[in-house]
Amino acid sequence: MTQEELLEQIYKKDGRAFTLLYDMYSKSLYGIIFNILRDKEESEDVLQEVFVKIWKNIDSYNTTKGRFFTWILNIARNSSIDRLRSKGHNNSLKNLSADNFVHILDNNHTAASKIDAIGIRDFVRKLKPKCIRLIDLLFFKGYTQQEASEELELPLGTIKTQNRSCIKDLRTLLQV
Repeated sequence: MTQEELLEQIYKKDGRAFTLLYDMYSKSLYGIIFNILRDKEESEDVLQEVFVKIWKNIDSYNTTKGRFFTWILNIARNSSIDRLRSKGHNNSLKNLSADNFVHILDNNHTAASKIDAIGIRDFVRKLKPKCIRLIDLLFFKGYTQQEASEELELPLGTIKTQNRSCIKDLRTLLQV
């Protein structure tokens, strides 16, 4: 089934299309979500929420404004960042024992292998070091531009300018 045929079926709210949609995109979206949240259970919860949002809001997708994958990727990224910034998430972090942190550190190398399901990190690595650091903070770790400004100890305007420049360089590499 082509993506256009899949979208037609999703617009018609065909349950089989939902299953196919999940099968096609769940691994890629999970990689993005997990990279931001760094927690398996929360990432799985957010992944479910993302597919519900996609299903309920499919009518807001506009093919002239971008690709379908970009649209669902943004839903996943934004949902992950919302969860990361939520009060409940912040409170749960305060209640974690030291054992959980050791477990996270021990499994960090396996998590890193799952993070980049769509392969974008390989392209990012070809950029200038300042772009790699900035894109890592803004897109892979979910920092706001203000937070990246504080982390890198650079003015907010500089971060915004560098972000635009780095995204332009990335687009050139991707030939988009």
